[in-house]
Amino acid sequence: MVDAEATPMPSATTEADPPGRERSDTLADVRETYAEQADRFDRMQWLNRRLTGGFRRRLFARARGRVLDVACGTGLNVQFLPKATTYVGVDLSPEMLANASERFGGLDRVVGFHEMDAQTLAFDDDTFDTVISALSTCTFPEPVTALNEMSRVCKPGGRVLLFEHGRSSVGPVARFQEWRADAHYAKHSCRWDQDPLALVGDADLSVVDASTALLGVLTAIEAEPEQG
Repeated sequence: MVDAEATPMPSATTEADPPGRERSDTLADVRETYAEQADRFDRMQWLNRRLTGGFRRRLFARARGRVLDVACGTGLNVQFLPKATTYVGVDLSPEMLANASERFGGLDRVVGFHEMDAQTLAFDDDTFDTVISALSTCTFPEPVTALNEMSRVCKPGGRVLLFEHGRSSVGPVARFQEWRADAHYAKHSCRWDQDPLALVGDADLSVVDASTALLGVLTAIEAEPEQG
């Protein structure tokens, strides 16, 4: 294991399909998808901030102390954390990380951005006071494994804050998502018809608070590591 200040090596790719998940690219597939889309994500930060900034701000305001941002992408979440926190971002995509570092790497509270597989986080147990992640579980080949890793590196009494999207609670919207699910996944490596709360329920986490918005598509979850 390494300290957050060290630059870890990316883990080996696994091709195992997650149990009960119908769609799962390999890590190499996901990395390739976001290599192709990294610059577009960076250019569209202003739109992402406008559409989801309020939700992120309300949830991530609960973060304290040393914060790990899993699947940090282009670093958008940095802007929504309390200024008293310190920040470490990890992502599978070196292209995403390059954009994140260019935008936010100069901030005093940003410790660094590191290339890393969310399913095998290269940090010791109980390293971070808060672990955050946004719109990420839909892309992990093994989402429950990644959530278990978030729980493992979070200190006892700490918080795991997840801003996720998934299947709408409104029938016509949900049916549209289901109809387009395969095409959407093929283009973006994103399972947009997932159930984020069900995933958390399968992981080593206990839900403290949860809320939904935008016809049930967006879900904000505050969880804590299970004890024992």
